[in-house]
Amino acid sequence: MAMAVAQHRVSTSGSSSINKHLDASGKYVRYTAEQVEALERVYAECPKPSSLRRQQLIRECPILSNIEPKQIKVWFQNRRCREKQRKESSRLQTVNRKLSAMNKLLMEENDRLQKQVSQLVCENGYMRQQLHTVNASATDASCDSVVTTPQHSLRDPANPAGLLSIAEETLAEFLSKATGTAVDWVQMPGMKPGPDSVGIIAISQSCSGVAARACGLVSLEPTKIAEILKDRPSWLRDCRNLEVFTMFPAGSGGTIELVYTQMFAPTTLAPARDFWTLRYTTTLENGSFVVCERSLSGSGAGPSTAAAAQFVRAEVLPSGYLIRPCEGGGSIIHIVDHLNLEAWSVPEVLRPLYESSKVIAQKMTIAALRYVKQIAQETSGEVVYSMGRQPAVLRTFSQRLSRGFNDAINGFNDDGWSIMNCDGNEDVIIAINSSKSFSCTSNPNNALPFVGGVLCAKASMLLQNVPPAVLVRFLREHRSEWADFNVDAYTAASLKAGTYAYPGMRPTRFTGSQIIMPLGHTIEHEEILEVIRLEGHSLVQEDAFVSRDIHLLQICSGIDENAVGACSELVFAPIDEMFPDDAPLIPSGFRIIPLESKPSDTQDSLTTNRTLDLTSSLEVGPATNHSSGDVPSSQNSRSVLTIAFQFPFDSSLQDNVATMARQYVRSVISSVQRVAMAISPSGLSADVGPKLSPGSPEALTLAQWICQSYSYHIGAELLRSESLGSDSILKNLWQHQDAILCCSLKSLPVFIFANQAGLDMLETTLVSLQDITLDKIFDEPGRKALCSDFAKLMQQGYAYFPAGICMSTMGRHVSYEQAVAWKVLEADESTVHCLAFSFVNWSFV
Repeated sequence: MAMAVAQHRVSTSGSSSINKHLDASGKYVRYTAEQVEALERVYAECPKPSSLRRQQLIRECPILSNIEPKQIKVWFQNRRCREKQRKESSRLQTVNRKLSAMNKLLMEENDRLQKQVSQLVCENGYMRQQLHTVNASATDASCDSVVTTPQHSLRDPANPAGLLSIAEETLAEFLSKATGTAVDWVQMPGMKPGPDSVGIIAISQSCSGVAARACGLVSLEPTKIAEILKDRPSWLRDCRNLEVFTMFPAGSGGTIELVYTQMFAPTTLAPARDFWTLRYTTTLENGSFVVCERSLSGSGAGPSTAAAAQFVRAEVLPSGYLIRPCEGGGSIIHIVDHLNLEAWSVPEVLRPLYESSKVIAQKMTIAALRYVKQIAQETSGEVVYSMGRQPAVLRTFSQRLSRGFNDAINGFNDDGWSIMNCDGNEDVIIAINSSKSFSCTSNPNNALPFVGGVLCAKASMLLQNVPPAVLVRFLREHRSEWADFNVDAYTAASLKAGTYAYPGMRPTRFTGSQIIMPLGHTIEHEEILEVIRLEGHSLVQEDAFVSRDIHLLQICSGIDENAVGACSELVFAPIDEMFPDDAPLIPSGFRIIPLESKPSDTQDSLTTNRTLDLTSSLEVGPATNHSSGDVPSSQNSRSVLTIAFQFPFDSSLQDNVATMARQYVRSVISSVQRVAMAISPSGLSADVGPKLSPGSPEALTLAQWICQSYSYHIGAELLRSESLGSDSILKNLWQHQDAILCCSLKSLPVFIFANQAGLDMLETTLVSLQDITLDKIFDEPGRKALCSDFAKLMQQGYAYFPAGICMSTMGRHVSYEQAVAWKVLEADESTVHCLAFSFVNWSFV
């Protein structure tokens, strides 16, 4: 109690001294306005001035000459404390608003579920009464809409009155899905609601088509949110085009629009989709803003006859956005996406992609909510990007990369693409576009120097038991494992006027160094925009000292292994080192889409379609006996990998470039197969545990050495149980909560082992671990502490390091409370095998 009182007095005294100071007589005197202004100016420049700086301040400011340096120090301490309290208060108010809004959403969700229970009870009783009646078959217990679907054939789409009737019924049906019981919603796996989550995400359980719903709080006004979401191509990467053909008023300030939308196909194995819809925008009596949409019958608008074969007309069931103004600012938004994607039109092996509500939730529903939240954070100034780029510019770069990659995969005829010499049996498809212009309207000087066009080599293949997120992370971090530097140099040279625009003109050696410079990321780090610098040097004597570095603009997404139904992508394009905002881009890359497994799926489905022949050569992991019933479900996962690489060409070299492109893509496919075999979980023995790098002892032996050496040097047990078998030692070490890593004893130490926590901390994999050197994970103070204590470590066998900061391979800062290092001795207890590090209570900053 006395301690609490003392703390209270100190706090009170400190708070008052922000406005008062002691004079020569020992009395408190209030700071004058001029003195406060002078101190505030210094605080704005340096919140924590040194003793010399404070003395200099007193000398330079005569109005502060009557104040003791100690009092100046106290003023700055209290000023920093007040600033910290202000920020904490603001943060808590923000969290409180989020929690209040989330509580309101959860209460509404609870009410909806109670209504659904009541409705199901009533339906159950009614069905029991009608079991023996002729009308029993008329009872509809499915989760289809409770509002009767309008018969469009009875209405004339050209008649505004008929369209208004359709719009009103669409509104009623959409609201019944957004806030009612028309759809049996279940929580999206892996998406738990909370103050830091993107929102409350749900998917349909058993309704026709695929459906997803999201609810969240956004700090924007309803009209602004509606404006953003109606511009679908700006946030939906799969949207190729949206065109409003007709728009007329519908009363009460509402509008009705007839909209034609085209969607990209995600892979070369399926046709694209298009929609002919009615979109109704209106305001409800309670002030809520609604944008709802549904498909219209009939052909309506559509692509040209030449391009019509590349599209399948899909159906939008009543969907849309309900945006309600929130007390204290901001809005609560409900998003519903309900589609029938006509899965019959794709190969059977791909149908889970078109029948999964989880995929729709990730690609459309969650993407819409994340985008609006991103805009809200950028508007409020919460997001700061590097290299001085405005958020809108970086978003444009990401959209251009994604759109260019989708264009290459789809190869629409109306864009000028045509297939080159394909008899239907080629594993790699070559498409050319001689009409596509890569000049920039804002700066014609940035036009590309080639005159032939662009060639695209693309292929798709099935992957078995390969986690998409892990594969994309590896491709991103280890470009030298699959890419040819000279091919990158060829594409990059096309961006510059010069005579070296074709392969072989200037032999270049890749140094192996890849520098990743982050530009920005989305709010949940699900997508990263970055610049990659590949260091190269000319092999020609006269150019020996000329740098041949290549810069790539790259987006990487879907690297979270826990995101259910998320697509993983790595898309890149050469860019000039000056990095102009209107730089021309020729994107290439990889897309990996997970497919939901079905119990009836067999390995025969891997070769059901001729276009999937590449998968016949993809043997992942050792042969296993699938007849046994104990095969883990994680080892039956499948995904579709689509590769598309674009190359500029001159008309006279079209055939040469086509041959080079086909061979290059085949070599990339071979590299991906090799990587897939290495990272596949089925390639690891369940009894042995994680693989180690070449030259290291067996995992069981190394685990024993690590634990025994820890006990020998420090005198304590690393693992809790003392009577563990060898298998259990490895298992417990692998699952240890602290990050445990081992590095080699070389002039440049590299990591050779890490447990699961260590891999999570470094954000890497066992395959890529051996490419990480010890010095790269520490910041400057950490490296100094390591160097100063290294002699002590080698002499006494162990060393403790204070709390500090280290860096993951993704560039994220990691804090830890303490680090322990010790020498790992071999069985003879005299030979040092490696060094082990344990990072205690680590977390991302």
